Amino acid sequence: MARPRAAHVTVRAIAAEAGVSIATVSRVLNGRVQVAPETQELVRQAVERLGAPAPARRGSRDGAVYVRCPYVLSDYFGVIVTSIADTLDLHGRRMILGAGVSAQAAHVLPGLNQDPTIAGAVLILPPEPGAELQALRATGFPFVVVDPRTTLPPDIASVSAANFTGARSVTAHLTALGHRRIGVIGGPTEWLASEARAVGHTSALAETGALPDPRLRRSVEPSTEHGYRAACELLDLPDRPTALVGFNDKVAVGILRAAHERGLRVPEDLSVTGFDDSSLSHSTIPALTTVRQPLEEMGRLAVSLLTRLLEGHTVDTLHIELATQLLPRASTGAVPGPPEGGPAGSGPR
Repeated sequence: MARPRAAHVTVRAIAAEAGVSIATVSRVLNGRVQVAPETQELVRQAVERLGAPAPARRGSRDGAVYVRCPYVLSDYFGVIVTSIADTLDLHGRRMILGAGVSAQAAHVLPGLNQDPTIAGAVLILPPEPGAELQALRATGFPFVVVDPRTTLPPDIASVSAANFTGARSVTAHLTALGHRRIGVIGGPTEWLASEARAVGHTSALAETGALPDPRLRRSVEPSTEHGYRAACELLDLPDRPTALVGFNDKVAVGILRAAHERGLRVPEDLSVTGFDDSSLSHSTIPALTTVRQPLEEMGRLAVSLLTRLLEGHTVDTLHIELATQLLPRASTGAVPGPPEGGPAGSGPR
């Protein structure tokens, strides 16, 4: 005889009752077809014995997509979220958005697979540790990561931009202009994008026979204010860099401010680059040399990949990396020579 219906029977309890894994229970509750009929029956009997509420079936036409973007929705993140929203609308799928800096402290991932109203999720630069993402993946819940913060296991779907190639193209552009003493204001060291761009920068420098100077590197939160402070430090060095590479366009705007305060002309005295090709890059004087990331396409592809997972299709490529494009503009120029009568510290090294 079945017990009275309980409101809080967990997937773990059902798995223990049925003698199967948590991932198998999740697949059955989500209506997945990959589970053998006899195993499905074991799970249904366990649900009945425990008195759990009958789960709503998640089909390809039902259920919302939870989009987690725990950051301010401007520039980079706003473009991606808007693209995801527009694409989900084309698919006739509702979106539930969890956004804003305050959302960083919310522990939402563990409960996603137990919410019958949510079919899947898109996680943008998720702050959660890799172990938590792996735990969610083990339940069978379908989700896609956009711009992973850390290296993901091969079975977690993701969409990102070619950070290594983009950074390499920026530095190669600067070295072609004669720059060798190039400062880099990168993002947080624990970010996968920061690591990839640092390697791209080093690769381009190595082609000229030069090595990056660790004294010319800073790692900061990618904001205008942090970019400004880091640029002040680098531009106040006795032998300042002839070019500064910003992690994104916001950081580059901070660099431009620091250069202006010191009477440095861009690009005559200092070349400056950004990354992203946000609206800021078109608004500065001079216009920023930057790298275009296909942000809208990242959002569209994330939804496309998630849709295939929801419909049970086999996906051969779970990690998609989209090409970036260097956009040379007026903020970069030839390396300046040493000031007349001054130290020979400004020329190429």
